[in-house]
Formats: sequence, C-alpha cells, structure tokens
Amino acid sequence: MAAKVRRNDTVEVTTGKDRGKRGEVRRVLPAEQRVVVAGLNMVKRHRRQRNPQEASAIITLEAPLHVSNVKVVCRSCNEAVRVGFKFLDDGRKVRVCKNCNEAID
Repeated sequence: MAAKVRRNDTVEVTTGKDRGKRGEVRRVLPAEQRVVVAGLNMVKRHRRQRNPQEASAIITLEAPLHVSNVKVVCRSCNEAVRVGFKFLDDGRKVRVCKNCNEAID
C-alpha cells in the first residue's frame, strides 16, 4: 500500500488550532493513521522527578495529528493539494498533484 503522506513532506493543517500552518512531517504512524509535524500541535506534558538529582519539569512536545487533517503541499504549485497516483513509463508508481498533475516524488 502506497502512503499519500510520507516523512519529510511539507504539509498544511486543514482543521484545528493550527489550521493553515505548514510544517515538515517528522514521523508517520501508519497503524494509527497519524503523522507528527514539526512545530505543530504542541502539547504540554508534566515530567516526574525520577531521582533526587533530577528536577521535575513541564515540557512541550508535538502530538500526532490524524492524516485526514493534513494535506501535502505541492512543490510546483505551492498549494495544499490532494494526492493521486500514476504509473510512469518505466513502471514506477509515483504520487501526483491533483491540481497541476506534476509528480510529487
């Protein structure tokens, strides 16, 4: 199965508190259908003190977004687009932009 959103893709968030923001995909979690985008969907987590020398802290980290809430940004038309698939003459399967019909890969 070919994935429409892959690691290192630039994506735009379509819903939620970070709507309209763009970022690079750091991790793809295919089993949960989620992606982690750099600098987006930041949440605060409380870290407990593990040993006496270590201090407890509140850290901010990126939470996963559902893949349906992001769109891939096409490099040629610079828009958030839907992704399709096409077979090239040499037999390779590539992702294509639905707006300008250019290969994304």
